[in-house]
This record gives sequence, C-alpha cells and structure tokens, in this order.
Amino acid sequence: MCHPDSGVEVDLSTGTFLIAPMGATAVILLALPNSPLAQPWSAVIGNTISALTAVAVHQVTRDPAMAIGASASLSLAAMFLTRSLHPPGGAVALTAALNPGLLDALGLRFAFGPVFLGTMTLVLLATVWHRLNGRVYPFRQPQTAGPHATADKAAQQRLGLEPEELARILAEYRQSANLGVEDLARLIAAAEQVAAGHTMGAMTCGAIMSRDLVTVRADARAAQVADLFRKHGFTSIPVVGDGGVLIGVIFQLDLIRRARRDALRANTGFGAAMAAIRRDRTAGILRAADVMTTDLPTVAPATLTASLLPLLADGGAEAVPVMDGDRIVGIVTRTDLLSALARSAARPVMIA
Repeated sequence: MCHPDSGVEVDLSTGTFLIAPMGATAVILLALPNSPLAQPWSAVIGNTISALTAVAVHQVTRDPAMAIGASASLSLAAMFLTRSLHPPGGAVALTAALNPGLLDALGLRFAFGPVFLGTMTLVLLATVWHRLNGRVYPFRQPQTAGPHATADKAAQQRLGLEPEELARILAEYRQSANLGVEDLARLIAAAEQVAAGHTMGAMTCGAIMSRDLVTVRADARAAQVADLFRKHGFTSIPVVGDGGVLIGVIFQLDLIRRARRDALRANTGFGAAMAAIRRDRTAGILRAADVMTTDLPTVAPATLTASLLPLLADGGAEAVPVMDGDRIVGIVTRTDLLSALARSAARPVMIA
C-alpha cells in the first residue's frame, strides 16, 4: 500500500507493521511479570494511547522538532492520567513522530494495527508463557477469590492496613511505579511471617508434634475412620502401611467432599450421603485409600518450627506429618502451631 503524497510504502507481507518498541514491551512482559509496568492495562493502554497521541499531534503540526517533543511529553502525561505507565509507550510515540510518512499512510490504523493488536498479542503470549512456568500473570488480581472461595483474603494477608494506607506508603517512598498495593501487602505479610518465626527461636517440630498417633491402614473402612474422628475429635488421621510407612492422611474435609460428590452423583441430599458413609452403606465399600490425601508436605523432627508457618497457612495444609525416613513419627496441626506461637510470645525473647 503506498500513500500518494508521502510515498511511504506499507507492505504487510514483509512485516513493516512491526515496530521496535514492541521488542521492549516483550522484554518487560516476559522478564518482569510482577511489575506494575508490565500488567495488561499498562501495556495495552499505555502503548495505544501513546500511539493515538502521536497521531493527534501529527494532525496539528508537521514541524519535526515540535512533533517529536509534543508526542513524547503528551504521551507521558496521557499514560499518567490513565494510570497506564508503560516505558515503551514513549518509544511508540517517538517512533510515530520520527516517521510522519508512516502516519500519512496509516492514520489511526497505526494505533490499531501494529500497536494495539501487537501489544494484545504479546500480553496473551506472556500469559501463556508464565502459566507454563508456574507464575501468576497478570500478577495483581484483586477480584480473585480467597482460599475458601470467598472475598476474604488468606489470613496471613490480612494486615490490618487499608489499601489507602498502603498506597500512601508507596507514594511517600516514591515506589508507586515499581510496586502495587497488592505487591506491598504480600511483602509485608512475608516479612511478618519471618519475624514470627524468629520469636520461636530454635524450637523444632519434634518438640511440638503429637506423638501418640491414631492411624489406620489403607484398607480401613470409611465408617471406621468416621468413628475415630468422632471418638478422638481429630481433624486428621494418618494412613500407614507396614512398619509405620506413611501412605497418606485423611482429613475430615476429605470425607465431607466425598459425601458431597456421592450426593451429586446419586441426586440425593448431602445428609443422606454422609450417613451412608458413617453406616458403611455406600455403593461399594469405601476405604481409607479412596479418600486420603497423598500430596502433603512433610518435615523432620529436627526441622525448625518456623518453617511450618507457610505450610500451615490458611488455604494450605491442615496438618504436616513429621517423618523419620519413610516412617511417620508425629504430626503437627494448626492447633499445635498456634499453641507453640502463643507460648513463644508469652516469653521475652532476646534477638541479637
């Protein structure tokens, strides 16, 4: 396609639509996924509004020096006003200002074609890439449900600070462009968790674990497991093999989830499904191996208790088995950990 006045040829087949700032956007999206500058809103809106600004300036003036200065400064102001600061956006505006013939040929299509569609494509590719590598992108997702599928955040992220207070801290230390409110909350929560671990000193998991374990075999009936839960008031029961080798752990929630699944399958009430488990009247004999959890984190008796804090955090494990090789020698529940924290807080601790 050739513009009659400018003589600039835009050949889609050769990739003329690919502009250099897209490379910078790709680096930021792939290398800095946690940065506020790399989030989809910043990337897509920042680049697009900068392109639109350059197109608008081009319609007002054809003077190169004025167009370059106005495009760069106005695009930066537009990104700040729309809270979409993205460094390559300034380069997008400069690229357009330095190539007036390209703007003559494309007009507003410059903002839609190489900029908007190109940035959207990069955001989608970055999302797939980070998911494949186990990262969360977009990073800040304030509407994401908590660990219990409610609006409440995980307990360790409830800081007692309002978002406005965190925003003021970021503004005071001029870090708003580098960190978001959610990022700061996560950092503070992690620091508080480490500090809580320091108060526990050299206390080990072996010192606080429950040792007199009530266990079942993998072929134990679910009704027997339910009876043990009622008798002892436990929330978890280890499943072991020969020699005390740990196979898995049954939690009360495992039985509840199984009853709910059976109720949905049979189109019956939850109460009836739970009663069938307690009375051993399920379709087929339900065994411990059918409902136990197997992918649990484990610790050794000599492991410092502080390491249990992230493992037993809200939404994580309900209990952590303490292992001596393949054998289970104890278990630490959230109640055990809370008791240990309370005792540590009651004692004056000198930290060098």
